[in-house]
Amino acid sequence: MDKILLFLSLMPVLFLSQAKEGLKYFKSKDSLVGIKNQDGKIIIPAQFRVYSFLKDGEPVKEETIYFDGSKPNEVSEKNAWGYVYDRKGNFLYRPFFYDNGADYFAEGVRRFVKDGKIGFVDRNGKTIIEAKHDFVSPFNYGYAAFCDGCDWEKTDDEHKAIVGGTWGIINFKGEIVQPLQKQSEKEVEINGKYYPSPFQYSEKEKTILQFFQKYKKQLSDVYYVNHYNRLSENEKKVFFEIVERPKENFPYFQIDTYDNKKMNSGSSRFHFIVSEDGNHVYASDYDVEKMPFEKWLKKQTKEAEKFQKEHPDNPNKLSK
Repeated sequence: MDKILLFLSLMPVLFLSQAKEGLKYFKSKDSLVGIKNQDGKIIIPAQFRVYSFLKDGEPVKEETIYFDGSKPNEVSEKNAWGYVYDRKGNFLYRPFFYDNGADYFAEGVRRFVKDGKIGFVDRNGKTIIEAKHDFVSPFNYGYAAFCDGCDWEKTDDEHKAIVGGTWGIINFKGEIVQPLQKQSEKEVEINGKYYPSPFQYSEKEKTILQFFQKYKKQLSDVYYVNHYNRLSENEKKVFFEIVERPKENFPYFQIDTYDNKKMNSGSSRFHFIVSEDGNHVYASDYDVEKMPFEKWLKKQTKEAEKFQKEHPDNPNKLSK
């Protein structure tokens, strides 16, 4: 269920880029899938068994082309699932296999596999961090945990756990970061150790974040209204950080919301995008592609009020 929520929370981001025309999936007689352009020319031959529901002639909407499956008689690659190509038909990478399919995007990047190692790519398939570790977690608040010399071990519930190896923390540049003594609220706690704040902003970006600070109390209320434990005002903090900047196919700043522990589970509805000029703010919930911020906030507030009315014993009340 968590995997489904994580995937849904990221779907809107995939559809925010400008509409792209001309490429369509097609199926061969033996149900293998490939890509044709608007003139019917084959860009990628039909060579993939795709496991997700896909209609013949369905357009390619994303920045890259994803085949959710395998090639007939292929040699299995450890931890890899599916294939990603650019829109010209050039192979880019194989996504990391997570739960029931390809890894999700977190903070603008997703994991990929090459020669048994794991790295990160952005939405356009550009390699951001080279594949060089045996395992790396998704990014959260600018950091990811990695291990070398570790391996997967089956558990009693049919899932796998990572055992052994040497662990560490990397930043968004792929650099290994050492813990430090906690000095302020800015430090990030990971497994009981503290790391420096990974975020640095220009004056323009600071102005963008100030917009969300103005609504911090209201956003905090709706964020925690259905939290099952009573929280103090200090525990009801939320943090806003820019996790992705404008690039080709994505003319926005992406802002994620983090809870009091600076965690973003991925299933949170609190994801926002801001136009490159900083003048337009939208929410990018799992259930909407792009909604003006004010409209979204009214919707969330009404839903929070409804929840509180239906659950009068909820411990974290909305502010009057």
